[in-house]
Amino acid sequence: MKTIFEKSNGVNGVCIGNSDDIDNLKISISEEFIRKDNIGLPQLSEVEVMRHYKELSDKNFCVETGMYPLGSCTMKYNPKVNEMLAGLEGFVNLHPLQSDEDSQGALELMYNLQESLKVLTGMNSVSLQPAAGAHGEFSGMLIIKKYFEKRGENRKKVIVPDSAHGTNPASASMAGFEIVQVKSNEQGQVDIEDLKKLLKEQGSEIAAIMMTNPNTVGLFEEKVLEISKLMHDNGSLLYYDGANLNAIMGYTNPAIMGFDVCHINLHKTFSTPHGGGGPGAGPIGVVDKLKDFIPTPVIEKKNDKYIRNYNMPDSIGKVRSFYGNFGVFVRAYAYILMMGKSLKHATEDAVLNANYLKEKLKSVYDLAFDEKCMHEFVICGEKQKEEGSSTLHIAKRLMDYKIHPPTVYFPLIVHEAIMVEPTETESKERLDNFIDVMLKIADEIKQNPEMVNAAPHTAPIKKVDETLAARKPDLKYTK
Repeated sequence: MKTIFEKSNGVNGVCIGNSDDIDNLKISISEEFIRKDNIGLPQLSEVEVMRHYKELSDKNFCVETGMYPLGSCTMKYNPKVNEMLAGLEGFVNLHPLQSDEDSQGALELMYNLQESLKVLTGMNSVSLQPAAGAHGEFSGMLIIKKYFEKRGENRKKVIVPDSAHGTNPASASMAGFEIVQVKSNEQGQVDIEDLKKLLKEQGSEIAAIMMTNPNTVGLFEEKVLEISKLMHDNGSLLYYDGANLNAIMGYTNPAIMGFDVCHINLHKTFSTPHGGGGPGAGPIGVVDKLKDFIPTPVIEKKNDKYIRNYNMPDSIGKVRSFYGNFGVFVRAYAYILMMGKSLKHATEDAVLNANYLKEKLKSVYDLAFDEKCMHEFVICGEKQKEEGSSTLHIAKRLMDYKIHPPTVYFPLIVHEAIMVEPTETESKERLDNFIDVMLKIADEIKQNPEMVNAAPHTAPIKKVDETLAARKPDLKYTK
C-alpha cells in the first residue's frame, strides 16, 4: 500500500481563498514569519484522502475484526451505546474550566462513578484523576510515601512479586522507593516463607507490598489474608494492582483482602476504549486513614450541589490536568448502570471462558500451573520449541486465522509463556474456533515447523525485526 505522500497528485482538497485574499492577509504578518519554501504536505482531493484512511482502517485489526485473547491487558468489546452517550453535546462541549455551578451534570456523573467504585472496591475514598493504570499506581505510591512522611517514618522500600506487571516496580521506583523482590512458589503464588524472611531482615524499611490478585499467571492468591496480616503487623501497607479486578468483581474486593490502596483500570473492567497509550483511566481508592492524601480536587456533594474540593492540605496535589479523562468516565458509568447486578455475571463468564480454554488446550500445550484459573491462564510453548518452532511463531501464525496474538513471554517466571484471556464477551463458538486453531497450529508445527515460523502469510505486513522497530521506529516519510 502506498503512503499518502506517494499518492499525492497535486490536487487541492481545500480552497482557503483566492490569491488576493491571501496577499492581503500577509499585510498583518511579519515577513520573518512567512514561509518561503514548500511545506511538503501531500495534495489530494477530499474523497481520495477519505479512501486512503478507509483503506488503512480496513488493514487494522480490532475487536470488531476478531477475537482478541490478549492476556494481561483485557481487550473486550466496548458497547457502542457507551460511545453515543460519551458523545452527547452537553458532555462534549463542556469546557473543564467552567464553574462548578455550570457543570453540575458532569460533576454528578463523576460523583456517582466515585460512589460506585467505592462499593466495588470496598475503599472509603476514590479519586478519578489518574489517567491510566500505571498513573494510578504512581499516584498510589505517592500517597503511601506521603503517609509515612507524615508519620515521621523513613520507609524506603517496596516489595514486588517476581511475577508482577512491569509497571509495578517502575511506579514504585519513580515515587522514590527501592524495589525488593519476593519470589513465587511452585504454585505460582507469593512465597510466604520468602516474604517472612524479607520482613524479618528489612521490616522497618518496608513501606508496602504491591500485588495483583488474581496474579499475573491467572491464579488467586490463596494466602492473601495471611500476607495482609504479615504486612500490617509490620506497620506496612498493601497496594492492589486493579488490572485483574474483572476476575473478582462481585465476589470479593481489595478491602476484604486487606489492601489499603488500589487502582482500577476502567478500560479493562468497565469496557471503555484501551490501547495505544490512551484513552484510559486509572482511578485510585484508599482506606479511611489515607483519604486526606488523595489527589485534588475531590468531587463532593454538599446541599444537593456537586463541587470540586481543592482544600486538602495533606493531598499529594494534582496528578493530571483538570480532572482526568472525562469521556472515559461517561463510558464506564454507563456500563456500570446498564450492567447493574449483572456485573457479577461478567466475572463469572470471564472465569468460565478461561477455564474452558485451559482444559481444552492443556493436552497439547504445557500448562504453567495446572490449577483452576481465574479470568486468564498461562500455557507455554516449550514442547513446540522442541519440535522446531516457538511461542513467537505461534503468536504470528494466529494472525493468519484472524485471531489477535495473546501476550507472549510474560510473565517472566514462565518460559515460552503464552498468556490467554478470552474475556466474558466472547461466545462459545468463538472460543471453540480459538481452540481448533491452536490445536491446528500445534499439528502444523509437527508436520512443517518452517511454515509456521514464516508466518504471518496473510497479514499486510509480514515478518518484521521487532527489536529494531521498537528501538528505531520509522515515523517520518522521506522521498
